[in-house]
Parts: sequence; structure tokens; C-alpha cells
Amino acid sequence: MTDSDQSDPRLKEYKEYVLAMQRLEFGDRNFDGGDGPLGELGTALVDLSRVMERRYHELARLLEIAERVNHGVFIGEVMDHIYDSFRPIIPFDRIGLALLEEDGAVLRSHWARSDSSDVKIAIGYAQNIEHSSLQQILQSGKPRLLNDLESYCRENPCSESSRLAYAEGIRSSLTCPLVAMGKPVGFLFFSSRKPHTYANLHQDLFLRIATQLSVILEKSRLYEELYQLNAELREARNALEHQATHDVLTGLWNRGTILEILDKELARSQRAGHPAAALMIDIDHFKQVNDRHGHLAGDEVLREVSRRLAEVVRKGDALGRYGGEEFLVVLAMDNIAEAETAVDRLRRSIAAVPVTAGNEALSVSVSVGMGIVKSGEYATGETLLRLADEALYAAKASGRNRVVVHAR
Repeated sequence: MTDSDQSDPRLKEYKEYVLAMQRLEFGDRNFDGGDGPLGELGTALVDLSRVMERRYHELARLLEIAERVNHGVFIGEVMDHIYDSFRPIIPFDRIGLALLEEDGAVLRSHWARSDSSDVKIAIGYAQNIEHSSLQQILQSGKPRLLNDLESYCRENPCSESSRLAYAEGIRSSLTCPLVAMGKPVGFLFFSSRKPHTYANLHQDLFLRIATQLSVILEKSRLYEELYQLNAELREARNALEHQATHDVLTGLWNRGTILEILDKELARSQRAGHPAAALMIDIDHFKQVNDRHGHLAGDEVLREVSRRLAEVVRKGDALGRYGGEEFLVVLAMDNIAEAETAVDRLRRSIAAVPVTAGNEALSVSVSVGMGIVKSGEYATGETLLRLADEALYAAKASGRNRVVVHAR
């Protein structure tokens, strides 16, 4: 550069332009630099500014998208954010996510979304990746761009996944390896129905995208595993609680639980000044069912009677198996007349239709004893049970298939 070049006023203009770029003030500018080295420098600065501006906006957009994607908790949420947000950065008609399983030996399709309904690679599709091109991608750590899938399928006829993608209408694809904290976790597949879609895209941008998404998706996968584990623990806890409070054969409240309910309902009724009522129900001649038809038939009768009772008892009433062929119903009643009407309807529901046990239709009836503690009377659960049991004994003694009421 000559002394005259160094004093050229264009140098000051170029310097100001470079400083503006450092402040991320790109501004589209054309220098009338003329010919010669300084003119070429001005043209190069404009070209550099345009490249930097494009890269800056790409990165800004990527950070914005990554922040939005990172708000997703489950993998499906994260992938939906990616599908809805990435088109300004990467063109695609389909996105697929596949995760490594079995210590990295198997790749399984975990999520997919497409603009087309003709999906060939469904969720759950799996393949071994040993000695495959995907394994090579993992080893290189670099995205793979296929811009002519038709030619690739001809040259690689053994690639089943590529044939399926081609059958789906895919003509070019971008495969991004996902590596989180140094560990391969899977692949993200961007696919287009047009050939050469990814010919002019920069791989370094995809590497940055894949790095960020790998961490986000691994976090989501771990969260899903933890969520599933918690769900299984809750289910196991609920199952244990159910076993502890319910009768195995009938599914009704067991003896201990129904007695607890009786005590609570009796205390509530006495605080409110209402009467309290309980029913003791016994299946008539149940021993004859076991003796004549076997215990399996007896179990079927118990289950069917339990089902019919559960259908008839009203909301607020509690039904439990007291023991053997006896049931206890704790009635939540505000008046005795209503209770007596409900109890007779319950008795009739059992006798109305025979119970099918095996190939036989058995006539079944129940006797019901109703114990009532009137308003203002104090009684314990044991007292109420004794009243109901005495009433049940009287129902049995007077011919069965009837209701007897004892009140105090």
C-alpha cells in the first residue's frame, strides 16, 4: 500500500464500518471504492458484513428457538417445539427422532411428525446399527447430508430405512447425531420431499444445533424415565393400599375398613343429631350352595351378590364384606323411613334374578338385619352392630329373605 493509499479518506470510512460491525450494526452499504486494492477491500468488507449479519441472525434465531424448546419437559413437547420452530433455519417436510437402546446396539424410532399422512417409518421401528452408515455418523460426530436419496438407495440396496423413507416420498435428508455429555444418545432426522434441499447448508450450524438439542433431549428422556418410575411407584402404592383395604374375592371394603367407616359415620351422625343405621346381610342357605355345587360356585355367588349389592346401595352408603357370606352396609341416612325403603329394594335386587354359577342358575336370596340408633341416642359401633346382628338373626328365624329392623 502506497503513502497515498494510507492517506486515502476511504480508510477512515472502512475503519468506521468495521467498528460498526463490532457493535453488531451491520447496515447494508455499498462503497464506491473504484478499482485497485482499496476498492477490493471495500467490496470484501461489504461481503463480510453480509455473511456476519446472516450468521448473527441465524445464531440469534437458534438461541431463541433453543430457549423455547428448553421449556418442554417431555420429549414429545420438545419435538413439537422443534417442528413448529425450525423451518426458518432448516427446511423439512418431516422430522424423526430415534434413540439408542440396549447399550447403543439398537436404534428405535421414538417420535416422528410429517406433513404427509403416508408414514412408512412408524414409532417403534428399530434397527441394529452395527456396521451401518449410522454407526459411521456417530463415530465421525458430523451430520450427514443426502441430497439424492434415489441414487443413494440404488447404491445401498441393503438400507431398509432409506428404502422406507424413499417410499414415503423423501428425496433428501439431513441426519444429525445426538451426543450428550460425550455419550451417543440417538439421531435427529430432517427430511425433505425435494432433492438437493440440503446442498448449500453449513454443517457447522447443524453441529451447534445438534449439541444443544442433545442435552435438551437427554434431559427430557431422563425426566420421562423418572416420571414413569414415579408413576409405577404410585401404581404399586395404590395397589398395596387397595389390597390392604379391600376384600380379594369380592372387591368390596374388607372387614377392618368397613368397621372403621362404621365408627366414623356413627360419630358424624351423632354430631349432626341424625339417626345412624347399619345393615347385616347374610346369603340364605349359602352352605348348601358350597355342599351341592362346590366352592367355586360358592365364590361365584359371593361375587355376583356383591356386584348386585354395589349397584343398589346409594351414593354415600358404604358396603363391605364382613366375613364369609355376610356383608355390612353403613347407611348415610337423614331419616329412618328413607332407609327402610332403600333396604327392601336392596333385598329384592338379589332375589329377582337367579345367579349363574357354571352351567346352573341358582336361586339366591338374602336376609337383612337393620340396626338403628335414633337421633339423640349415644351408641358405639359395637352397639349398632349388635342391633343389626340381632335383627338379622330374627330375619333368619322368621323364614329368611326378609328385612327385620331393631332400633334403639
